[in-house]
Amino acid sequence: MLEMINAPGFWAAVLQIILIDVVLSGDNAVVIALACRNLPPQQRRLGILWGVSGAVTLRILLTFFAVGLLGFPGLKIAGGFLLLWIGIQLLLPDDDEQEITPADHLFGAVRTIILADLVMSLDNVVGVAAAAKDNVYLLIFGLAVSIPLIVGSSQLIMSLMGRFPWIVLGGAGLLGWVAGEMLVADTLWKAWLTATAPWANHLIPALGALLVISVGSWLARRSLVAARAGRSASEGAD
Repeated sequence: MLEMINAPGFWAAVLQIILIDVVLSGDNAVVIALACRNLPPQQRRLGILWGVSGAVTLRILLTFFAVGLLGFPGLKIAGGFLLLWIGIQLLLPDDDEQEITPADHLFGAVRTIILADLVMSLDNVVGVAAAAKDNVYLLIFGLAVSIPLIVGSSQLIMSLMGRFPWIVLGGAGLLGWVAGEMLVADTLWKAWLTATAPWANHLIPALGALLVISVGSWLARRSLVAARAGRSASEGAD
């Protein structure tokens, strides 16, 4: 265990897990607030506590499952392309409003939080499982650090992400980097790449980060231009 902690890549991977979980978990705080806002004040804390506990437990189980699946040949390639798509989506304007119905009883709020987190956590699960690099101990350590951080400071994290857009841009680039690492680490061609093109282990992750940032930023600008044109046309018609 001590040898693993002292390994050069251990803390870098832990930092990747924390950053990915923090960047991709911003919406979860909104879901929690919406689901619990109609509860009596004395039940809100219980609703948040039990809802977050259930959601976190389910997410950990799903992540363990994802880590196991990524050991099969070809699945890291699929996961890498999925993670590239998730990173690009992270940079796009969020036009879809969450339809979260506030509950007026404790069980309903807890159920809403757990179900909403399940639907929203695919990106977290894939990203964290990829950053763990098949290391269960690393996965446990990274999640143990990141989950309390998210729960305890979710509002601060959301505020910082709103004030400093580079945090989201950096998180998207990190997802692209991890996606590139997944692509070169798949057992279908890992040995061949290591023997014939060892430079690919660094070049492809860098290209993945560049691809996510450039494509995501371009699509975001294009979406904003289209939205402004639509608003101008609507105002002109009025």
